[in-house]
Amino acid sequence: MALQPGFVVVDATVGLGGHAEAILQAVGPEGRLVGIDRDQEALERAGKRLENEGDRVKLVHGTFGELAQVLMEREVKGADAVLFDLGVSSYQLDTPERGFSFLREGPLDMRMDQTQERTAAEIINGARVQELTDLLREFGQERWAGRIAKAIVRERPFTTTTALAQAIRRAVPSSARHQRIDPATRTFQALRIAVNREMEVLPHGLKQAIDCLKPGGRIAVLAYHSLEDRIAKVVLREQAREGRLKVLTPKPIRPSEKEVARNSRSRSAHLRIAQRTAP
Repeated sequence: MALQPGFVVVDATVGLGGHAEAILQAVGPEGRLVGIDRDQEALERAGKRLENEGDRVKLVHGTFGELAQVLMEREVKGADAVLFDLGVSSYQLDTPERGFSFLREGPLDMRMDQTQERTAAEIINGARVQELTDLLREFGQERWAGRIAKAIVRERPFTTTTALAQAIRRAVPSSARHQRIDPATRTFQALRIAVNREMEVLPHGLKQAIDCLKPGGRIAVLAYHSLEDRIAKVVLREQAREGRLKVLTPKPIRPSEKEVARNSRSRSAHLRIAQRTAP
């Protein structure tokens, strides 16, 4: 991100504040950071982590789809860098009560922002077979979407993550149950994306971030599955064709074998970086 002392940086997905902490070290005591997150619990934890940074940190409960408004309300006239770290966080996955993971029993929730009403349970227990099939194909790229959707409708209602995961595993052919990833993975991914409207919000957030960048400022996007990465690639390339950006990563940066060995959840990460070329 080519951070320099005194920079103003937006962490559009601040989470628990790990990136934010490193950013603040890089921009020095004169630098500032605006952190946005839709998860109030994560935001509170980030606040405790960064409490010694004082007024140079502003943490905001919201989505990156509101990025421009967030900066305007805080009289931030431009950013030197913006970071997006997309998808679900390790904290959310490791908290069974949030319902993001099928590895531990929890409610079918999956809301990043727990002030919103719609949960994964409402989708699973209310959608028609064709609606579920389309959702699993579009957001999960699930080969067995039709079989899984029919099994869900036949066996519902579901209230827990583990019960749903077991039904998904039974629905797929036996030959598909022993693949590298659990058969429930893509369905849970699709539900999370649908509950949080992630694919709807992302293009708007990226374009607002680019609008807010100062000339020479950089945008960095970390994506963890192909749908997110494709949106990032398309938006950055469109903006480059319009002369507003220079894409610095023709191909995304991937984690090294050493990093994957140290942190297995980095395995699917794709990092794209672009630089603002015009005011």
